[in-house]
Formats: sequence, C-alpha cells, structure tokens
Amino acid sequence: MANPPLKGIISYPVTPFDAITGEVDLPALRSLTGDLVAAGSHAVAPLGSTGESAYLTDKEWDAVCETTLNTVAGQVPTLVGVSHWSTKGTVRRARVAARHGATAIMVLPQVYWKLTEDELARHYSEVARATDLPMMLYNNPGTSGVDLRPEAVVALARKIPNLTMVKESSGEVSRFRAIRELSDGELSVYNGSNPVALDAFRAGAVGWCTAAPCLVPEWVLELHAAAVAGHDDRADALLRELLPFLRFIVNHGLPRAIKAGLDIQNRPSGPPRPPLLPLPQDETAQLREMLGHLLPDRLPPSAN
Repeated sequence: MANPPLKGIISYPVTPFDAITGEVDLPALRSLTGDLVAAGSHAVAPLGSTGESAYLTDKEWDAVCETTLNTVAGQVPTLVGVSHWSTKGTVRRARVAARHGATAIMVLPQVYWKLTEDELARHYSEVARATDLPMMLYNNPGTSGVDLRPEAVVALARKIPNLTMVKESSGEVSRFRAIRELSDGELSVYNGSNPVALDAFRAGAVGWCTAAPCLVPEWVLELHAAAVAGHDDRADALLRELLPFLRFIVNHGLPRAIKAGLDIQNRPSGPPRPPLLPLPQDETAQLREMLGHLLPDRLPPSAN
C-alpha cells in the first residue's frame, strides 16, 4: 500500500479501572492517552487485548472509545479494536468507532467455534461494509486460537477492498515479507510481536503495534527511528537492552504487566479486571528493576 493511514509506533493503552469500585476510570484513561500522544507516538490504538476489551460491557466499551478518541483529538491517527464474539457486535463497535472519528478499525477473529473460510469471509465482509474506514486484520493465534496464514489473509483482502492492513502477531518474521509479496504490495503489514520488532521492520513492516510505550516510550521511539534510518548498530544495541523487558511484558500478560509498571511509575491505572489478577510481587520486583534500567537518560548514545 503506497500510503498507509498508519505508520511507525502504534501505541496501545490499557483500560484503567478504579481500584475500589472496579469501574472504568476515564480520567486515568485521558491521562494515559495524553501521555502517549505527548511522548511522540505515531498513532494510538485503544481497545485491543491490552485494553481488556473482552471484559468490557457495551456501555464501558463505548465510553473508552469516545474518551480515547476525544483525548487524541486528531493529533495522531487512531486505530480502534472493534472485535466481538459476534458479527453483529463487531459491526456495532465499528460504527461507534467511526462515529467518534477513528482513523481505522482492527478486527481479530474473536471466536468460540473455529470458523470456516466462508464464515471468516462473511464476518470480515459484513464488518467492512458497516463503515468506510480502512480495516486492519489482526492475526494473533495465541489469543484467538485462529491462525490466518499469509495465503488466507491475502485471499480475504482480495474480496474486501477496505481490508488494507494486517497486524501479524504470530512471531514468524517470514510472514511479513510473504504477505507483502503475495498481495503485490497492496497490503501494509504491522508487527504485533514485541520481541521481533527489529526483524519485522527489516522485513518490511510499516508499523509496530505495542503497549511498551505506556512505560518506555523513549526507547521504543528511538528503536523505530534507528531502524527507519538504517542505523543498524544503534538499532541492535537498543533492542538488546529492550528485549528482556519486551519478553517480560508478553510472557506475563500485557494488561497485568503494563498496569504493574504504571503503578511503579506512580501513574496508577488500577488492577486488571477478573479473571485476571495483578502481577505477583516477585515479578513486580523484576519489572521494577527493568524499568530502572530503561530510564530515558540511559539510552545508548547516538553516533550522530
């Protein structure tokens, strides 16, 4: 795709909850979203798995969507995760996102029963028809239980004109190049697997969808800048320092790990919503040490 609507670091906020009532904490969400924009994120993407979208009521989902988009206020593009168990629910969310000014929508095949090819095609087609927004297909077999391989992704995109983007989170770097080649460059590919961020950029990914900027935005943005500029030595050095942290937040679950990190930074966002539990004390101590190592003033010096 010659000019995709999203590029660079696409930051995923958590959804804060009040520590006493368990209700969505909209003032904390406004603060976190504002921080992501101020830090230099190239886009903001609410209501993915990091945002605990699956655990929100429709009313809560709508409030988080509206609050996030109003806070961003067009300063950077926005990508709203609209996935729901049903096609009807996904369509409803897509229309809410469009009404509040989203730049694009993202759709994960969030299913209980494994869908056939015809069912997937119908689901994505109906969601695509609900708005005129560009749509990102989200492949995350680790959370959805569905693995859409490059051939299947490209076949869907050929049937659905506004399916123009793919977020690939399998961790298989070869898929970035395969999707681009099979689609003759028509599909823009985004990385959703934190540990392979640098390899993904080098394989042609135009963006990195990540919750890491909630805690270490300077490091993530510097890594992207080095990768885009072709400063390979600096990019490699940055990733070496970041990797333990990136692996930690993925392995311990993004909502609980990011929220624990925000607490460490005195930016409370409440606990994750049950059935999720807060990050245990021993793991929180490990995260505290990592974040101490990744302060902005500890960035490796640039050669320029």
